[in-house]
Amino acid sequence: MKVCRTPADLDALSLRREGRPLVLVPTMGALHQGHLSLVDLGREFGPVVVSIFVNPKQFGEGEDFESYPRDLERDLSLIEPLGVDAVFAPDVALMYGARGEVTVLPGNRGQGLCGGDRPGHFAGVLTVVAKLFGAVRPDIAVFGRKDAQQCLVIAQMVEDLKMGIRLIDGPTVREPDGLAMSSRNRYLDPAERERALCLSGALAAGRDLLVSGERQSAEVAAAMLGKLAAADQVEYAEVRRVPDLAVEEQLSGRVLLAVAARVGPARLIDNFVVDVSETGVTDAVLLDEIAEHRGSPGMV
Repeated sequence: MKVCRTPADLDALSLRREGRPLVLVPTMGALHQGHLSLVDLGREFGPVVVSIFVNPKQFGEGEDFESYPRDLERDLSLIEPLGVDAVFAPDVALMYGARGEVTVLPGNRGQGLCGGDRPGHFAGVLTVVAKLFGAVRPDIAVFGRKDAQQCLVIAQMVEDLKMGIRLIDGPTVREPDGLAMSSRNRYLDPAERERALCLSGALAAGRDLLVSGERQSAEVAAAMLGKLAAADQVEYAEVRRVPDLAVEEQLSGRVLLAVAARVGPARLIDNFVVDVSETGVTDAVLLDEIAEHRGSPGMV
């Protein structure tokens, strides 16, 4: 496994192999089993490049950019046994240059949810992902479904800018008690971690209400909000249509149940993606509908 600091370093490895797509798994490091599952998923398709870059442009004023955990040696030790072909670990100067004037702005999918509470966040995400796509030139990119809005915003960029990259969303990996794995979980002390279970509990309450037959978006959102009392600050508990993230009063088809809250020093997010039909409610993937729209096969 080679650690590359520049696109030229990557090019020198000649990772493109006949008949197999090149796969990128973008991360900010501080890796956990959720990231490793994305690597495993990517390896089913072709050689894998994992990028590790803590992107300053997606952190807002007062957020945890300075304290965000960074341990490249630990990250490398976790992914090397997985058969990763290369790690792309650029520095800020390479990614943004002296001025870094060009920015990619999100469309409607970036409105509300994390886009409402973190102004400029998705512009920072799209800009760095576009730069990573340009540096690595992948055929496939794998993202975690836990960052559902991020996945859908990136998918819109890929579609609108004709990037020709297939996007795949990997399932959220959870602890045995249901807590979604996150690099920020390490900020939590034992009592805070226990309280953080209110996020997955809220999502379960929303899904249970759907299973019972409720189809009013406001009622489902209220049920989720009611389960978030243990959080120090609730940022949102919402239900949105997939893939456009529009708000609908009456729920049907693919929907996203999404919550965000602060527990102790950590800002945490979580979601369920479900398909709501007359016959019931089933768990669903996030991006296959978009892939089919683009003429590519969906998630298998």
